[in-house]
Amino acid sequence: MSRRFEKVEEDTPKPKFSKESFKKALKIFAFVSPYKWYLIAGLVLLFFGSLVFMIFPYLVGQMVDVAAGKPENAMFSLEQAGWFLVVILILQGVISYYRVMLFANASERGIADVRKAVYEKMLTLPITFYEKNRVGELISRVTADVAQLASAFSIVLAEFVRQIIIMITGIVLIFLISWKLALIMLLTFPVIVVGAIFIGRKIRALSKERQQGLAETNIILSETLSSINVVKSFTNEWFEASRYGSSIDGLVKTAMKFAKGRALFSAFIVSVLFGALFFIIWQAIHLMLSGDMTSGDLIAFVSYTAILGGAIAGLGNFYTQLLGAIGATERIREILDTEGEVSVENPSGKVKTPISGDIEYKEVHFAYPTREDIQVLKGINFKIKAGEKVALVGTSGAGKSTIVQLLLRFYNLAQGEILVDGKKSTDYDLATFRNQIAIVPQEVMLFGGTIYENILYGKPDASREDVILAAKQSNSFEFINQFPEKFETIVGERGVKLSGGQRQRVAIARAILRNPSILLLDEATSSLDAESEKVVQEALNVLMEGRTSIIIAHRLATIREVDCIYVMDDGKIIEQGTHEELSAVEDGAYSHLAKLQFEANKEV
Repeated sequence: MSRRFEKVEEDTPKPKFSKESFKKALKIFAFVSPYKWYLIAGLVLLFFGSLVFMIFPYLVGQMVDVAAGKPENAMFSLEQAGWFLVVILILQGVISYYRVMLFANASERGIADVRKAVYEKMLTLPITFYEKNRVGELISRVTADVAQLASAFSIVLAEFVRQIIIMITGIVLIFLISWKLALIMLLTFPVIVVGAIFIGRKIRALSKERQQGLAETNIILSETLSSINVVKSFTNEWFEASRYGSSIDGLVKTAMKFAKGRALFSAFIVSVLFGALFFIIWQAIHLMLSGDMTSGDLIAFVSYTAILGGAIAGLGNFYTQLLGAIGATERIREILDTEGEVSVENPSGKVKTPISGDIEYKEVHFAYPTREDIQVLKGINFKIKAGEKVALVGTSGAGKSTIVQLLLRFYNLAQGEILVDGKKSTDYDLATFRNQIAIVPQEVMLFGGTIYENILYGKPDASREDVILAAKQSNSFEFINQFPEKFETIVGERGVKLSGGQRQRVAIARAILRNPSILLLDEATSSLDAESEKVVQEALNVLMEGRTSIIIAHRLATIREVDCIYVMDDGKIIEQGTHEELSAVEDGAYSHLAKLQFEANKEV
């Protein structure tokens, strides 16, 4: 289990800063360019806001000099400094408000465009892309990676620039106050701050390792409790207790490393960081006693030193976050730069090339891109005339579903060609070609909206009358009207609130509404009980009427009336003919399947 987590860590690319990666990252700013004036105005306010902020320590020092009875060292009286402070606070508040709003306008609008672009691009990518990438990882790119970019645009970038301005201004000001003390500070303080950042990173790494270990223990806990029946059936309580105990012991070791790191960091802060600060103050007091510095200058100097330390630490943290944003940019660009197979334009608005439905497979060979060493189809040849109904039967893995997927152009052919109405299927515009094909699968996937919306998915611009007619033709209308909300009934996630037969009929209604030239039925009734199968089969008969239909079936009783049956085995067509013809073949593959199903039905 732990090795699995280690593998994930190893496979995760660490973002590295380089000229090339920076150039690529800058491309993402194309999404912000329409809102660039918001960003520019925000940067201008950021510059002035940072300068205004640096006045505070100076004013405090002026007031301390007045309070110490040395008004001759101050440029302002106490009342003037107070009023000036009030004006500065109001000005700082106004600048901060508009700066945040300007950056938010640029970042939120730009990031919204990024999200739309990534989502639209993913919709256009081929099936092979999804076979090579996990869905969870892709969702993470749209959510976590884009959120990281949003943070970079709205907060990190602004704060990074802000800390640079503060650091440069702060260094100039401390040199103006006391160049001797400034040299001492710059020779000691930055080194200590960088050391603190380095130790802090090590502690964060240990914290991450501790969280990872905790996640592993939780996985063991979840797996064991959710499979408690299996654990008890195999009397493996001792094994699970040992496994969980080992994981907890490993977690304790990691936690102690983490505690040791925090202890060292605490000791470093108390002894080294504060020691350096007191050393600078000690030197400053010597300068005060010699008359080279006033008490107000000391307060201002210490304040600027603290601000500089914070700016240096902030730069380290924000630099790390910017590296993360560059990494997120690369992962997003990978999707955006991948060539899509279709556009997101509505194909129903295009001029359709009419398809009659003549289909021919000529010497089709195929292997899936993810396993090219295994030939799935080995020289497939058959013809289907427009309006004919054919069936594909055979054992699992024979290549039946692959034939359907290739017609939908989910994959490119390795060898051979598929002709539709005498033209290569690849000669048609992909979106308009698929728009004239409908599929009713075995496992119907419904969206979490209403029944009406799910039927309308077959043809989004259809009228309500067309939807109702499709529901009637699919034998769905009766059960839909039994629900209190009728067509506005929410089907639940993946259609869980409907039975299997109801989901199938909604899918058939969706296909009827699409009015396709070619219909694909992938074991559409195999998971239904006898009563549901009868109703669904009646609806399918209506749907297949006058359309070229390819039926993948395990239940041979549902394909008795088709024009031709193709029996497949090991990627080849080994028999073809009508139900009667194939059943009459002694020791034939089809007759063997028919006998097995007949005997199974008799036993039931």
